[in-house]
Amino acid sequence: MANVNTDTFLENNKKYASGETVHDSSHPGAQPINPAKHVAVVACMDARMDVEDILGLKTGDAHIIRNAGGVVTDDAIRCLIISHHLLNTNEIILIHHTRCGMLAFTDDLLKAGLEGDPAAEELIGKATGREFVSCNHSSATPDQFHAFRGPLEALDSPACDAQNERLTWDVRRSISRIMNHPWIPTEGPDASTVRGFIYDVDTGGLEEVSYPGPMGTFG
Repeated sequence: MANVNTDTFLENNKKYASGETVHDSSHPGAQPINPAKHVAVVACMDARMDVEDILGLKTGDAHIIRNAGGVVTDDAIRCLIISHHLLNTNEIILIHHTRCGMLAFTDDLLKAGLEGDPAAEELIGKATGREFVSCNHSSATPDQFHAFRGPLEALDSPACDAQNERLTWDVRRSISRIMNHPWIPTEGPDASTVRGFIYDVDTGGLEEVSYPGPMGTFG
């Protein structure tokens, strides 16, 4: 399967990490609806990440799907299916990043804090460095926050091997969700490629995550 655009974007990223500007932000004029590079990117919403700059994208090159953590949720899958089957994309790029806030809590901890549990409020406050103000209500939605698996760490902790391992686990799980979805073909004549990366918010560089591999243990 071709990865020609993904490989080009990785070369762009090397230039970006070295301080070179590779993203042209000027308006290109009228364009077709299909992404010119046939690429869809799923990335975290973190303010330190500008996906167009990181990959050297131009307006119209790619679909960019962002959420907390860059997680392959049901809605991300929905977007990827539409992107591929209706808008002709055939390369999928997943980007997690160092110092991610999704490393600093668990789903149960955040839900308990929002519902008014004092111990949870205190723990979240310590992790974030700001007072956590509970809503003191329970809710059925969202049913998940998709916090990353593994032991908690303080918000915005410096990158380390243990942190990178947790990020790697989640990138692999995200790849697996796509590779095994019946409506996103990864084999045959209509196949899409899927590759995952960890972006270093301190250096600006991308590191590819191998697949398949370990996806983490509970606790």
